[in-house]
Amino acid sequence: MDKNHLAFVAYPSRDPQLLRIMGSAIQKANAENGPIQFESWEFNDIPGVPLISPILEKIDDSIFIVADITFLNPNVVYEIGFAIGKGKRVFLTRHKHSVGDREMARRVGIFDTLGYYEYDDADALANRLTSPVEEILLSFSLKVDVQAPAYVVEPPEKGTAATMMTSRLKKARYRYRSFNPTEDSRLSAVDAIRQVAASAGVLVMLEQEQTKDWAAVHNLRALFVAGLADGMGKPLLILCPDGYDAPLDVRDEVKLYRHPDDITEHVAALVLELTDHLQQVEPPIGKVATSLQLLSFGDPTAENEMTTLGTYYMQTDQFGRALRGEVNQVVGRKGSGKTALFLQLRDRLRADKRNVMVDLKPEGYQLIKLKEDLLSYLTEGTRQHLITAFWEYLLLLEVAYKVLEKDRIIHKHNHELYEYYIDLEATYKVENFSVEGDFSERLLMLSNRIATEYRARFGDETNTKLTADDVTSLIYSHDLRSLREKLSNYLHTKQAVWILFDNLDKGWNTGGVDEIDAIVLRCLVDAGRKIERDMTKRDHIFHCIIFIRNDVYELLMKSSADYGKDMRAVLDWTDADMLREMLRLRLVSGIEDIATDVSFEQVWRDICISHYRGEESAAYMIERSLMRPRNLLKIFAHSKGFASNLSHTKIEESDIEKGLRAYSQDLLIELDHELNDVFPEVPNLLYSFLDAPSEVSAAQLREIILVGGAPDDKVDNVLSYLLYYGVIGLLTDGGVQYIFDVNYDSKMLNLRATRQGENARYVINPAFWPALGIATV
Repeated sequence: MDKNHLAFVAYPSRDPQLLRIMGSAIQKANAENGPIQFESWEFNDIPGVPLISPILEKIDDSIFIVADITFLNPNVVYEIGFAIGKGKRVFLTRHKHSVGDREMARRVGIFDTLGYYEYDDADALANRLTSPVEEILLSFSLKVDVQAPAYVVEPPEKGTAATMMTSRLKKARYRYRSFNPTEDSRLSAVDAIRQVAASAGVLVMLEQEQTKDWAAVHNLRALFVAGLADGMGKPLLILCPDGYDAPLDVRDEVKLYRHPDDITEHVAALVLELTDHLQQVEPPIGKVATSLQLLSFGDPTAENEMTTLGTYYMQTDQFGRALRGEVNQVVGRKGSGKTALFLQLRDRLRADKRNVMVDLKPEGYQLIKLKEDLLSYLTEGTRQHLITAFWEYLLLLEVAYKVLEKDRIIHKHNHELYEYYIDLEATYKVENFSVEGDFSERLLMLSNRIATEYRARFGDETNTKLTADDVTSLIYSHDLRSLREKLSNYLHTKQAVWILFDNLDKGWNTGGVDEIDAIVLRCLVDAGRKIERDMTKRDHIFHCIIFIRNDVYELLMKSSADYGKDMRAVLDWTDADMLREMLRLRLVSGIEDIATDVSFEQVWRDICISHYRGEESAAYMIERSLMRPRNLLKIFAHSKGFASNLSHTKIEESDIEKGLRAYSQDLLIELDHELNDVFPEVPNLLYSFLDAPSEVSAAQLREIILVGGAPDDKVDNVLSYLLYYGVIGLLTDGGVQYIFDVNYDSKMLNLRATRQGENARYVINPAFWPALGIATV
């Protein structure tokens, strides 16, 4: 049959009812004798059952493909990605009356951003198949990001294998962009397509679904991205633990590992392919795109735009204070710009070669392991002593490692450095101490060594009290006094030392922060101050800045005697005009031949409709961003993605509506996780607002909170948290007030609510309405 008149219909065989509907629909569609004939493409979910036809070749032969996602078959998900990567039109369908894998699809996040058709029965599906299927392709540019040419899909819990994968990639001197589920709860299809298209190499891992409750969601994301990569002809590495029964379509492609060291070889092989790909002639654009499709405005996740952030970064007062060394903590809510400030501060400071810049970003699970293996067995006083010593030792080691690495070549030709370098190197490199790997690997090795030595000496005893000598023998592999002296001598040849520490909250359990987390944070602050004081006495310029979430910082530190004395830069956004300027800088940087001082309005009107439902469209998006830069960028990215998919010349009303719906679902999941960090007693708190009215009385709000599982004596605390996070606002004579309308002073909202008593009325933030099905009153 002529391939121009052939379309395939893919669906799983898991459900007998769905099989009958699909079979009947295809038969009825073909009976119409239309220009397109549909071929049944049934996927058997039984492992080991081979496919009869060379499926990937059939995708190439089809004018378009139809894929049913009522149930999410891993092979089907891979081939949806493959078809999109090949530039094929993919028409997704779902049976309206089957529960299927709706919840799984919601968590994965890919399919609602692609769109799908819901059918009632075989007749409805047959009628739709015989109707015209528009040739709307998902446009993408195949131009590779040569500054960060790799793309990684990270698992929700980054263990040794995942750390090894990214560590080896960094060792190859290749920067990468990533999907990080701790930062973005769901994967947008539009973003995945853009990221893969800009890549010269893609890395994903498949995980055992029997042992990890998040693995099924992660594997579907990884397979979709793998399909995109294969469809676009990008070098691809799919890693699997030995014994994993990989989906049939990728079974010959996966690389198994028994030990994390096996990953080194697999990544090395991919790196060669990645290098070859970069050396090829720049691929052509997949389809002539509109100016909107070509518009680049950065990435909502700062880690994915390290190479371009400097061209449009908005230098706030907080950045200036950090750059001048006036703060020792940078705190801000998730998505407020902490990582962006971290990256810009790091790049600005290390541009001066006289500075020593030590940027530390642990992966997180190393600290969890230390807590489980050691800290939970100690008394509180012993914990503080040991953890402070641990941090001080680690920070000194990292400064020594950085200067030795930085001057490894130049000290040989600089007589002022040579003697100091040799003395420091001899003191640093001691027996039974490894300097290999990146910071995460060194932190893990140090944590493992301390835990192993503790177990060998004390076993599983609890409430153990350690003497100063015990702490010294457990932690130090070096003569600490000598190390400090030799390091100080060497630093007299430098201008300043900066330690930037981020990702501490990545080491906290999903069940919420606990007492040990508070001690770990307090001790890190104390250790940083101690080193600063010591080095300042020795006439060194030395700064240690810790980056941490503001809400968690306040929760952990409010009981501390030093709370309020820390020099903090707080990244809380209150001015909508500042968010406009942040977005303007990004848009201007992505448009060629445009003046950098052009106004926001001039740029915006060429990109987006001016009003949405009677409101100015930019203001509409900002009001739903919870005043967080990342959220605003996500709303815009989703809206732009839908507009690009439909080849619109600018973002239209329908694109904003779809974009807000996708963003709302992301926000619901992400903020629910944030609340769980600080209030684990009420998991899934936000879901208790499902189908609620947009405006509720004080009594109705308390009832919702109680139904959500909060104990009676915690209802007022939960209500305060909801106000603090901007989930709800208080209705006043001047309108609704959210936390960012009172400069993030939650006491003001709580006091006004108390004065109103039972007459108080609360409004659920409109950002959550689409995801929660909130009814307007």
